Amino acid sequence: MKDWLVTQFESSFDFTQKLLKIDKKEIELLYIKTLTNNEQLQKVIIRPFFELTSMEQVEAYLTSLPNQQTFETKEQVELELTKGSVAVAIKDTLLLFDFKKVNTDTVLESNVEPTIMGPQLGLSEDIDTNLNLIRQRYHQPSLVIEMTQVGKKSHQSLAIIYDKDLVKPKALKQIKERIEMLNSDVVLSSAELIRFLNRNSRSLLPTMLQTERTDRITYNLSGGKVVLLLDGDSLVILAPAIFFDFMTSMEDNYHPYWISKFASFLRYIGLVTCIIFPGLYVAVASYNPDVFRAELALSVAGSRIGVPYPSYVEVLFMLIVMELLTEASIRLPKAVSATATTVGGLILGTAATEAALTSNIMIIIVSAVAVSTFVIPINEMSFSVRVSKYIILFFATFGGMAGLMLCFIGFIMILSNKESFGEPYFKVFIQSKEKETSAK
Repeated sequence: MKDWLVTQFESSFDFTQKLLKIDKKEIELLYIKTLTNNEQLQKVIIRPFFELTSMEQVEAYLTSLPNQQTFETKEQVELELTKGSVAVAIKDTLLLFDFKKVNTDTVLESNVEPTIMGPQLGLSEDIDTNLNLIRQRYHQPSLVIEMTQVGKKSHQSLAIIYDKDLVKPKALKQIKERIEMLNSDVVLSSAELIRFLNRNSRSLLPTMLQTERTDRITYNLSGGKVVLLLDGDSLVILAPAIFFDFMTSMEDNYHPYWISKFASFLRYIGLVTCIIFPGLYVAVASYNPDVFRAELALSVAGSRIGVPYPSYVEVLFMLIVMELLTEASIRLPKAVSATATTVGGLILGTAATEAALTSNIMIIIVSAVAVSTFVIPINEMSFSVRVSKYIILFFATFGGMAGLMLCFIGFIMILSNKESFGEPYFKVFIQSKEKETSAK
C-alpha cells in the first residue's frame, strides 16, 4: 500500500516521504506538508520515536495514540491524506493519524442574525470547532452525531445531528434518503446543499433554515429538528422548517413576554405590508378608488397628476430601482455601501418626483416596502417575500382588488398545502394540539 500511495502523490510538490531511522528502529512517514500540522507531528511522532529505546516501544506508543484513524481500503487512506492525515509505515503495517492543520477554526461574530441581547458569537468554518460549540450548549447523552461525506470530488464532511429521543423518525428518514441520493461533484456551502436537497427546485418558499447562531441550534435540537453541519461553512441547516420558524428571532426568547409579542406582531405587519402595498396601490389608483374614503382616493389621484404612464408601470419602475439599491448595498464595501445607497435613494426619489415620473405617495409606499422587507429576521424568507410581491402586483394589475385578494388567498392556500419533510408548512394550531395530546 505504501508504494501505491507514493505513486499516487509523487507528482505533488508538497507530498513528503520521510524515513526515520536510528539503530534498529525504522519508520516511514507519508503526508502532505501543506495540510499537516508539522509542529504537532514533530511533538507527537518524530520526537518520541528518537526518545524510545526499542521498536516494540515505538509500536506500542503509536498504537496507543488517541488520534489514530481506522481505514478499510487504500482509497480511504489516499482521501485522508488529502485532508491532512499522516500515514506511518512500520514494517508491513500502515497506521493512519489525524494531524490536520486547521486555519478556519476562529469563532466568528454573528453577522447574519445580529441581536442586542443573547450570545454574540456564531460558528466557525471548521466542523470540529462547531461540533465542540454545539456540544458545549446541548448536554444530552441522547444527542447523536452521524458523519458522512458529500461531493464526489470535494468529499466534504457532513455531520447529521439530532436528539434521538425527540427527533421525528419520518423527517429524519427523508433527510437521510435525500443526502444518500445527492449526486454532485462539489458541495462547498450549506446554501448549495439546500439547493441540492430540495426536491422542488422551483419552489419559491424555503423549507430548510440556515443559521449561524448556536442558541438557535440548541433550541431547534430540543424541538426535535435535524441539524446538518457542513465542513467549511459557518452556517448550518435546520430541517424541517415551517413558515413561522422564519418569522422568529432568537431575541424573542430574551425579552419580556409583551415586548416579544409586540416585536413579533411588527414582523407580520411588515410581511403583509411588503406583499400587499404595491398591488394595493395599483388596484386603488387604477381600478377601485371607491374602496377607501373619498378624501384618500382624491389624494392618491391628485398625487399622480402629470405622471405620464399607468400606475402599474410607475410601481414596477420604483420597485426595480429599490431592488437595485438593495443589491448595491449588499455588494458594495461596507465603508461606502450605507452612504452610497442612502444618497442614491434620496437623489433618485427627489428627482423622480420633481420630474413627474412618479408620485409622492409612491415614494412613501416604496420606502415602506423596503423597510418592511428588512424586518423579516431570516434572509431566505426575506428574499422569497421580495419576489412574491411582484406576483401579487401582476394579478392586481389585471384584476384590481379582486385579483389582489384572489392572489393573496391563493398564496395562503399554497402555504397550507406545502410540507417540509412531512411537517405541515403552515401549521398554526397543530403544534398546540400535539402538546395537549402528549400532556394527556
